[in-house]
Amino acid sequence: QVQVVESGGDLVQAGGSLRLSCAVSGSIVSINAMNWYRQGPGKERDVVATITRAGTTNYADSVKGRFTISRDNAKNTVYLQMNSLKPEDTGVYYCNADVWYTEGRNRLLRNYWGQGTQVTVSP
Repeated sequence: QVQVVESGGDLVQAGGSLRLSCAVSGSIVSINAMNWYRQGPGKERDVVATITRAGTTNYADSVKGRFTISRDNAKNTVYLQMNSLKPEDTGVYYCNADVWYTEGRNRLLRNYWGQGTQVTVSP
């Protein structure tokens, strides 16, 4: 009963910017950490940025100073502002979240993945 949907991916030239959004919906009690991952062509899926419910952030070294993760707890939404994009930023970006949800009378914790959104940075 929980859905995770990313949006905002696009084709952009090097040096440009994009803002990704990830909305979590359903029978949500609360959301703990929210994260952005990416998977480049022929590469593993790696974490890009993380944010706790309180707003503490961490970034992969490759994106520090260029990307900013943020969240709106009232909207159950996490964002990734990407500036000064490089061709090596190309990949599918996935939203990930640890969600407490209700199922009948039960309260459960589960990790959810979105379907991903494609970001392509041309040289």
